[in-house]
Amino acid sequence: MGERSEFNPGYKVPNTGVYIEVGEHPDSDGLTAPKRVRLHKGDRFPTTTNENRKWHRVKTPLKH
Repeated sequence: MGERSEFNPGYKVPNTGVYIEVGEHPDSDGLTAPKRVRLHKGDRFPTTTNENRKWHRVKTPLKH
């Protein structure tokens, strides 16, 4: 079972990290200035620019 990758506004944040606003699918184009937020586990996702958008966690590279 995989980790969920898209989240609706109002859901609880599963993991601390940076989240970016995406279209209805992460591969969708056309978002020129998506919102980016840093959230902590247990916070609630904020509202998006429009109702068709969701939040997606930005994967950060591992530091060596």
